[in-house]
Amino acid sequence: MAPMSGRPVRGSKTGRPIMALLDLLGRRWTLRVIWELRDGPRTSRALREACDDVSPTVLQARLTELRQANLVGLERARGYDLTPLGRELLGAVLPLYDFAERWAAGALPRKG
Repeated sequence: MAPMSGRPVRGSKTGRPIMALLDLLGRRWTLRVIWELRDGPRTSRALREACDDVSPTVLQARLTELRQANLVGLERARGYDLTPLGRELLGAVLPLYDFAERWAAGALPRKG
């Protein structure tokens, strides 16, 4: 079951919204699934391939949690896709991606 605000989650007995979100996003493969849906819908098989062959059981568990959290939806003809709320979350994550790229470039050992 997906972490939900108002219920105890990892790191918070009260289930504050930020802690519930961090619990969800901190689960293995969750951010990767969101990232792989950034360009549009994918079938379960395409998502599994994009996620370096994550196990089908783990992928389905993450997709179920993301659907319960209203971040991912499922259309039979198109597959899984980010909901408007999921797109909003992606917009919040993109600056972190940009930072990670700058950090990685700056974290390389300097010659000289």
